[in-house]
Amino acid sequence: MSDHRQASARDQRTAPASHGRRGARRAGGEGPPPAAPPPQPKESPPKGRGRKQKRIGIGAWASIAATGLLVLSTLGGYKVYRDTLGEVKTISLTGKLGNNRPVNATGALNVLIVGSDTREGDNLKYGQKMADAGKRTDTIILMHIAPDRDKATFVSFPRDSVVAMPACTSETGAPVAARTEMINAAYNEGGITCTISTIEALTDIRIDHFVEVDFTGFKNIVNALGGVRICLTKPVDDKKSKLTLAAGWHLLAGEKALGYVRLRNYGDGSDIGRIKRQQVFLSQVVKKATSSELLTDPFKLQNFIKVAAQSVRMDEDLAKDTGTLLEIGQSAQKLTASGVKLITVPWGPHPDDKNRVAWVQPYADQLFAAIKNDTEVTPPPDTKVKTVNREQVRLQVFNGTDTPGRAKQVADELAEQGFVVTHVGNARPATGNVPTTTVRYAKKDTEDGPAYGDAVAARLSGDKRAPVAGKVKPVTTDKYTPPTAPKPTPGAKAPTGPVIQLIIGADWPGVRVLPKIPDALTDKVVDSKTNPCT
Repeated sequence: MSDHRQASARDQRTAPASHGRRGARRAGGEGPPPAAPPPQPKESPPKGRGRKQKRIGIGAWASIAATGLLVLSTLGGYKVYRDTLGEVKTISLTGKLGNNRPVNATGALNVLIVGSDTREGDNLKYGQKMADAGKRTDTIILMHIAPDRDKATFVSFPRDSVVAMPACTSETGAPVAARTEMINAAYNEGGITCTISTIEALTDIRIDHFVEVDFTGFKNIVNALGGVRICLTKPVDDKKSKLTLAAGWHLLAGEKALGYVRLRNYGDGSDIGRIKRQQVFLSQVVKKATSSELLTDPFKLQNFIKVAAQSVRMDEDLAKDTGTLLEIGQSAQKLTASGVKLITVPWGPHPDDKNRVAWVQPYADQLFAAIKNDTEVTPPPDTKVKTVNREQVRLQVFNGTDTPGRAKQVADELAEQGFVVTHVGNARPATGNVPTTTVRYAKKDTEDGPAYGDAVAARLSGDKRAPVAGKVKPVTTDKYTPPTAPKPTPGAKAPTGPVIQLIIGADWPGVRVLPKIPDALTDKVVDSKTNPCT
């Protein structure tokens, strides 16, 4: 994507179609995340309307849980079963995604998972009237695997989201013009390449690879898993999804599993409600996948890999990269069900059409920034370097520049991350701005000062700064009060270690966003603790 195209796509996000701005993603942000949770829509969730919407809705089967499983666990057998994995259908993305893409500088892995409603081949029975309608996706999920490979976050993008779709190049190499449209139009009109370009332009997150699965592939993968348990709060009798089930727990496989994830006329009948069910379904898949039963049984694993390989399409680079596949597969040994979280992009009804979705800001941008900046890597258990938690650090923040209010802004951001900020103030000398930002500790604290200073330095963007011995005398000092009371940590004691100073200089790099789902969105998360019967 050229500089002009990328800037154009981002500028359009200030219009009603995007409902947000990129400012929250600048280094240091624009201040702390609001304490209030995202506003919920006053209207019922979008249900879609009109002939075109109904046509797309037929293919809204959505959950491709087992495909995420393919990437997370089964590919660990690639070296042994490379002949089987050679059956994976691939597409080359070379030259189709532009040159000015976001940079992944964290070591995390971002895989875009899409569900295709093509009626080709064995999928014809799911809609013969749509045999010549091409393929669409009503499922778009970003799977983010943390740098240390022990956590994964799945972000669902509602298909009814109205967004600024950038100009892009289709799978066939044809140009597709920029437009404001529902997000799944990118796939409908340009295939996976335009979908990747759109997600990257909207989130500023680099998409490293993609995996795509269709109706038949999804069904086959769930069958190979031995089915997945789900819970219904009330009976289902839905002709469109061909599903009839009583209330309660069920082990679903084959057509019933496919019917469940395609189910629309249930609950409030919305796409958002269906996404929530898909996320619960995926959480149940992860529980089963991360159990020792599949990973330690060579026969079951080989069969699962074979079925999965025949059921998906992925980018050529991933399919041929033995090292990456093995790395992803081996990460399954560390990944547990409790380390997997699923969330939908914060949303509300579109102001121009309540049957469409608009992303709620600044929460959507905060979520994307947390994923983009996921850099924390758990140190080896045998490390001899002292590790200090943020809650243990007493911190003073002083502004060494003539930018008004910066000390308070930075203090708010660091307090939100858990630091115990005690004072703010001014440290700019009469001779002018302090040129360099420094983290300082008292000269007498040579034993603990560097470790406590490192905890602060690690939260600054850019290259890590070594803490400096010797504190400075500020021009003014005021006691600091955080905008919201910090959440108490169970069993945590008041910090007693050395006091650290952060002196903000003219080269201020900004505060690195925490690699976690923002606190304001935690009640929207689906994970292993979510009650499937709720």
